[in-house]
Amino acid sequence: MKVYISADIEGIAGIGHWDEATIGQPGYEPFREQMTREVIAACEGSLAAGATQITVKDAHDSGRNLIPERLPEPVQLIRGWSGHPYCMVQELDRSYDALILIGYHARAGSAANPLAHTYTTEVSQIRLNGQAIAEFHLVSLTAAYEGVPVVFVAGDAEVCAAAKAYDAQIETVVTHKGMGQSVIAPHPQQVLRAIRQGVEGSLRQLSAYRPRPLPDHFQLEVDYKDPARAYRKSFYPGCRWVADATVRLEVSDWFEVLRALEFIVLT
Repeated sequence: MKVYISADIEGIAGIGHWDEATIGQPGYEPFREQMTREVIAACEGSLAAGATQITVKDAHDSGRNLIPERLPEPVQLIRGWSGHPYCMVQELDRSYDALILIGYHARAGSAANPLAHTYTTEVSQIRLNGQAIAEFHLVSLTAAYEGVPVVFVAGDAEVCAAAKAYDAQIETVVTHKGMGQSVIAPHPQQVLRAIRQGVEGSLRQLSAYRPRPLPDHFQLEVDYKDPARAYRKSFYPGCRWVADATVRLEVSDWFEVLRALEFIVLT
């Protein structure tokens, strides 16, 4: 069994301030440690279920947060960013049997996490076919594009609810709930146990999972916090400037959505 794990930090247990998510800032080291521990728990659950190959993508900020020597063998770790449009699931392809998401979080514009965003803090919302989306949706649709099912998500309460709405069979573990600028979280050790058990359980029932079907058409809309940024990004091929701070792109191929996001959001 070949398993892919994508790991972010804003949805790990108890994190509640940007300092705790930023290299070099006060509070970062304990939450870097917790991110690593949650990924280790997911790896241990995967191995217990029979995984023979595990790829982990460090998918937060610089892509250099996880402590490599702490991860169990035979994990392959992807650090940094290649610039490929698959972004948080770089190198994911049809050879993988399952996708697991650790530390994922609420979408841009949500009040459910003090660190809520989608790809960047420069946008106030990203919509796909009229629905405000999180990074969860972007990587899940990419997995579906490659024929790989999402089987497990750990993160804040909102992203877990979004995962269940996308596919009720996805196993979830809630790591915290946001309330204003605060978070309410269970004990980190409890979260680690739940991740380990949840990953193992979902992978032991892998045959029951199927990738979700992709829509036939995609309307991507990005609302920027700065209208001048929207105007500039509207010159990406196929984009239209449809409101002061909004651009729109309509395509029929999911990869074209990802390619556009690489240039109109991530750069």
